[in-house]
Amino acid sequence: MAATVSVITPAYRSERWIVPCVRSVLAQTWEAFEHVIIADDGADYEALLAAAGIRDRRLKFLSSGAIGGGASRARNVALDAIGTDYVAILDADDRFKPQKLARAVAALAHHPIVSVALDEFDETDRRLRLVGAGPDAELSPAVYKWTCLSMDSMLLWDRRKTDARYDLELTNMTDLELLLQLYRTVPASWHLGTPLHDYLKLSVSMSNGPGVTEKMLRSKREMLRRLETGHYTMADPAGPEGMAAFLRISLVAEETYPAAAAARPGLLFEDHLEPMLRAQFPV
Repeated sequence: MAATVSVITPAYRSERWIVPCVRSVLAQTWEAFEHVIIADDGADYEALLAAAGIRDRRLKFLSSGAIGGGASRARNVALDAIGTDYVAILDADDRFKPQKLARAVAALAHHPIVSVALDEFDETDRRLRLVGAGPDAELSPAVYKWTCLSMDSMLLWDRRKTDARYDLELTNMTDLELLLQLYRTVPASWHLGTPLHDYLKLSVSMSNGPGVTEKMLRSKREMLRRLETGHYTMADPAGPEGMAAFLRISLVAEETYPAAAAARPGLLFEDHLEPMLRAQFPV
């Protein structure tokens, strides 16, 4: 019997994006999935999708029990409710490419954590860049972020071998914090270098827009503090220091990015960060 994957999507004021998001899941070549949509705004997403002609028994609808309680809280509600072995994260403004689940499930047979390369777009659907594209590879936690230098909500994992919940104390970078927990029992993950996840960079979101830099700095500093004080024990002994090294460089990039973006309008944070990483970890 094909393994079922629970795809978890928190939804907050997601009316504009939820239809293409759900359609991308329904278009998967791997058909053994359930798509769990957690309303964090009181909206009836089942009715909204039905009005767009989308009805499928594999769509499941939950409520976070809050209005604006946050994506981490909503994801945890779903993680506590599902009963499947495999889980995938999909933000409401992102999309899967058709082969994502099939490729990832095949990789989960030999590695309990799977990441994929990103195809980044802006809100007009203009392609911005690729992140993590290249050959498939095993990535230890010590080197993971040097390849997956952007967001981490493209993950899948096998809950029988590792599991975690999202940290409600952090405002940003919660996907990376979850991964730090997952690596406690897993020495290495598998990275699919084919871009299989469409990441939409909105002008205003948890990752972009006014005030985000300070929130990012606070979250990265807190994770760095935890790594440096032994909070995250990992199956790979070199993992904490490798992650800490990435965060130190990323903090410098956050602090210098506003001036760099002012000098080069349209500069992506990834394009600012990547040369700094390569200077320390050439490939």
